[in-house]
Amino acid sequence: MSATVHAPELDQGLAWLNTDRPLRFAHELRGQVVLLDFWTYCCINCIHILPDLEHLEARFAGRPFLVIGVHSAKFDNEADRGNIRAAVQRYGIRHPVVVDDDMRLWRAYGARSWPTRVLVDPAGAIVMTVGGEGQRAELEQAIETLLGQYAQQGALAPPLALTPDAAVRSASGLAFPGKVLADRDGGRLFVADTAHHRIVVASWPDASGRSTLLRVIGAGVPGRADGRAETATFRAPQGLALARGKLFVADTENHLVRAVDLATWEVTTWAGTGVMTNDFAGGARGPAQGINSPWDLAVHGSRLLVAMAGTHQVWRFELGNAFGRAYAGTGREDLEDGPAERAALAQPSGLSVAGDTLWIADSEVSAVRGLDLREEKVFTVIGEGLFDFGDVDGAYPAARLQHPLGVAAWSGKVLVADSYNHRVKLVEPGSRTVTSRLGDGRPGADDGHGGPRFSEPGGLAVAGDELLVADTNNHRVVWADLVSGAWREIAIEGLEPPARAELEPAMGEEAPPATLCREGGVTLAVDGGLPAGAHPNPEAPLTLRVRAHGRTLFQATRTVAVFPAEFTLPPAAVEPGAWHVDLSFAYCTAGDQAMCVPAQRAWRVTVDVADGGDRRLELGGARAKDGDPPRG
Repeated sequence: MSATVHAPELDQGLAWLNTDRPLRFAHELRGQVVLLDFWTYCCINCIHILPDLEHLEARFAGRPFLVIGVHSAKFDNEADRGNIRAAVQRYGIRHPVVVDDDMRLWRAYGARSWPTRVLVDPAGAIVMTVGGEGQRAELEQAIETLLGQYAQQGALAPPLALTPDAAVRSASGLAFPGKVLADRDGGRLFVADTAHHRIVVASWPDASGRSTLLRVIGAGVPGRADGRAETATFRAPQGLALARGKLFVADTENHLVRAVDLATWEVTTWAGTGVMTNDFAGGARGPAQGINSPWDLAVHGSRLLVAMAGTHQVWRFELGNAFGRAYAGTGREDLEDGPAERAALAQPSGLSVAGDTLWIADSEVSAVRGLDLREEKVFTVIGEGLFDFGDVDGAYPAARLQHPLGVAAWSGKVLVADSYNHRVKLVEPGSRTVTSRLGDGRPGADDGHGGPRFSEPGGLAVAGDELLVADTNNHRVVWADLVSGAWREIAIEGLEPPARAELEPAMGEEAPPATLCREGGVTLAVDGGLPAGAHPNPEAPLTLRVRAHGRTLFQATRTVAVFPAEFTLPPAAVEPGAWHVDLSFAYCTAGDQAMCVPAQRAWRVTVDVADGGDRRLELGGARAKDGDPPRG
């Protein structure tokens, strides 16, 4: 008979997310069946088991069973609490997550790989440990058995009632956009509004960054229904590509490639069974060919190329008959060059075609790889291996990236969304050098000196010398001129989040009329009206949008630590009319145990414009009373 091994305690000094209090085996978790999920948010295998955890949570809802995520970071950027919180919201995780600083719990539990799950019984003893994907049925049976045994002994406690964090309703109308597609000739841009489970089609932005909503593809709820654009459903879509009058969509968490007919706006399933398939070869057509977490798409001639993140490969499908097969990568996660069928990739997440070269953002090896489409050989420009990463400009082999998710060919070079370094970088394949172009390496929305900051940008698209950036954690798309360095946040007129009860917009408070200076130089200062002792969460983006006459006058995203937040309005944005000002943000109380509380505030103010008018407009100066926070 094996000796009982008690679960190591969840350390007092660790931060907790998605719960209103820390949890301990010696206290709150006594009498509960607990499943610990050791994960890190870059890991595709960890993402794959989230549906299993959701299934178990639903299966044992109302019973003393709890999943606790233990986030043990691989990359430096993943150790940041704010970035983990964003990932929890991006993936819709509803269970508590403890931040495993310095991998203390990882070592205490003897974890060796991501993901690892550890089942703990109501007495605090470890019952089983499983690694990798799968084992849902075994875990489900073990949980049922434990609940039955301890119920007979009268040793179960009531289920825990915990309050998870809630998502911020961004005033931009987007939620964690993953990829963006530039159609300059057609005057359109396409955005994968990933956490809203839909695709946004908008006009090309004007000189001020304003764009007009043309179409929303998808109902805004997760699903896999085909049909009209308004009723079809997706699940966390990512990559986009145009070919033969269709928009192809990497419907990532449905394990599908979808096609949207741009003449009729009908959505159909083009490839994939809808079930994650560990097929490393292919050989079937369309919906008969199972695939695994397609993350990005590119077109080369008559073929659609797919970054198959789940199997660490690039696949190719014939556009004519949707015949698919593995193209590059054996399925082994590694960095190895050579003939495409023998090379190794590691969670490829971004693709871009330039002539007969396919550029690949190979995220888990922090590399830019190339696939010679004539010779069918894989080569590496920047990158050394699975645990070689950093933020270092210069030449190979010293240059370092950190988990890049997007690439875009430009003028014989390759732009890279260096996601975990919060930068856009430029790679010159001939000299194998890297240069930072946009962003200063710190997560944020702007650097306070006229330059942009990003927060885990996930996708890039180029049209001439114009660059579009899917600035994922800032819930926005950024336009930049690659020659002059000018940049703007794109405001999509008419775009709103999907209608959900928990995300309904604030109605708006009436503010006193204001007369503003015609000459410009107007500062808009907004205050969120927080309860005593609370402060804006500097780890979450704050978005402001000003509308009047059915148009967006101004939109900006910032990160702030204190209120009021101040914005300088361009002269073109200061016009008379009935302004509607929307503010979305998150706030928290002091300390590591603080929750992320989403909040909204909105104002209606009648504005006149005159020579010598005021140069400052203040909204929301009165603080909310304790227990009366802004609506979220």
